[in-house]
Amino acid sequence: MSSKRYIKLSAILLLLAAAFFLFIPDEEEEPLFITASDEKEDGYVSLDDKFDRVLDKELLDGTVTGISIRSADSGEELYSKNGDIRLHPASNMKLLTAVSALATLGPEYRFATEVWTDGEIRGNVLHGNLYLKGKGDPTLMKKNLDQFAVDLQNKGIQRITGNVIADDSWYDDVRLSQDLNWSDESNYTGAQVSALTLSPNGDYDAGTVIVEVNPTEDIGGQAEVTLTPETDYVTIINETKIVNGKENKDITIEREHGTNNIIIKGKVPVNAASSKSWVAVWEPAGYAVNVFKKSMEDKGISFAGLPEVTNGVTPESSTLLTSRKSIALEELFIPFMKLSNNGHAEVLVKEMGKIFNGEGSWEKGLEVMEQIAADLGMNTDTMMIRDGSGMSHKNMVPANEWTHLLYDIKKAEWFNVFTNSLPVAGEEERLIGGTLRNRMMEEPTKGNVIAKTGSITGVSGLSGYVTSIDGKELIFSILINNYLGDTKEIRKIEDKLVTILAEHEF
Repeated sequence: MSSKRYIKLSAILLLLAAAFFLFIPDEEEEPLFITASDEKEDGYVSLDDKFDRVLDKELLDGTVTGISIRSADSGEELYSKNGDIRLHPASNMKLLTAVSALATLGPEYRFATEVWTDGEIRGNVLHGNLYLKGKGDPTLMKKNLDQFAVDLQNKGIQRITGNVIADDSWYDDVRLSQDLNWSDESNYTGAQVSALTLSPNGDYDAGTVIVEVNPTEDIGGQAEVTLTPETDYVTIINETKIVNGKENKDITIEREHGTNNIIIKGKVPVNAASSKSWVAVWEPAGYAVNVFKKSMEDKGISFAGLPEVTNGVTPESSTLLTSRKSIALEELFIPFMKLSNNGHAEVLVKEMGKIFNGEGSWEKGLEVMEQIAADLGMNTDTMMIRDGSGMSHKNMVPANEWTHLLYDIKKAEWFNVFTNSLPVAGEEERLIGGTLRNRMMEEPTKGNVIAKTGSITGVSGLSGYVTSIDGKELIFSILINNYLGDTKEIRKIEDKLVTILAEHEF
């Protein structure tokens, strides 16, 4: 090869090499295609990785966490961790109870309470028995019984020769759900379910009496105890002691099993604040009649019958004297769902059983709930439903089934009634924020998260709706089971996961 040809060939090779290196991207240059791993280096973190970081906590060792995230627009599953594992839902069970009641009874449904007689009014005397018949109304209060007394007074009745009888036959006589812990029996969270019951306040904690303990100035003496409503159906056993203001308050308020003896023990400092406890009564039908008799006595109506409460069934031939309807379900759902009222849930179960299966029992009511769940696309073969409130540790529902439910009801005509009943994160008003009023109190979760909370021993749950920072509406369910740590710390994990959803770009 001649030297000229060699020089030309070398020049060509140099030019080709220069062209090759000219098109190699610089290390700082943006790559043409971005992989998931490249995105992380670029500041992007996937939802999976964000969740993994939160869930990598010693507090969760030994627990089972089920998480399901869905698009509220399409129902598409966006994330699932143990989403098909059956877990205890705690009060997330109220989601299905609420949906079932809205789908069957309807938002405008109202409970009834009636006053009947098997006798007749002659002059100012009612010759016969008076029946207070309950049909499940958890909103019945003393003021309503006072109005009944006025109604009887307006009919000219001043004396009743017979008995005042409690009729709670609208439901069966099973007062407590099958898996309720015995330790919950005297607490308002485990109040007995009866077709005839009474609430002490506007939260409608049916079947309870409010016991208030106040200090006196008598050091060494007893604290003052008052009841709302005033009743002698329960007996107060006051074993308190007033102590000096430097000591700590330490009192217990418990009802003895099988009785209405409420025992109050402990020390009450002379400068202590008032203490209130909502105590579930034994046999609430008798409680309602006891207070009703007091209402009538206050209106000057006397009785010749037995002084003690009598139970019975209103004869078919009886005459209706007066009645009332409760607030509509859509109104009742505010305290029911916002404040997670167990009694409301169980009443709804029995009412569904009574109206649709002819029997006001848990068995027949739960059959209705299971049918509604199946109709809405939930896989009932992977679920166990034992009550309406979620108090049972035998309830089992996977997280994916909760997000299925929350998606499938979006087209229901009562959907807004349902979502309006859910607690709203960070909203301090008690009947707006509910059980979420002190959680997720900052942007972007405050006012953006609506969800049902749930908590029983070793179980915490949160299921509902949130909108992401880029406007994507999401449905989520988080169930954490078998934890031994502080419930507050478990809730912080739930809140962090939901906050991630609110901050994430999809």
